[in-house]
Amino acid sequence: MRSSTLRNLRNIAVVLALAAVVDLVPGGGTGANVALAALALAFLAIAGWIGSRLYREHRVALYSLGDRRRAILYMALGTIVVVLSASSRLMTSGPGTVAWIVLLALSVYAVFAVVWSARQY
Repeated sequence: MRSSTLRNLRNIAVVLALAAVVDLVPGGGTGANVALAALALAFLAIAGWIGSRLYREHRVALYSLGDRRRAILYMALGTIVVVLSASSRLMTSGPGTVAWIVLLALSVYAVFAVVWSARQY
């Protein structure tokens, strides 16, 4: 057998072993939920750090947008964060799903519109 095939079989075995631990060990589901929450928090922390770095690197460009476009940009980014964090609640009903799609689409459009208008000069 090729080494790539053996590596793939090993990876599948590891995933199956982890799934068996989560399913069969008492408290495995709770442990998996804790690990998932830790991963989500680490992802949010990294996203926040990247956002702060981008803000520091492009501070002059952001202030050169003017108050109106900068406010639109910040409100759109804030709306994207809120909509993504409330996805599980909004996706439980039809109107919530429509609101999720509309808010996300409008916010993404607002970000692109601000970037587009800033690059036209």
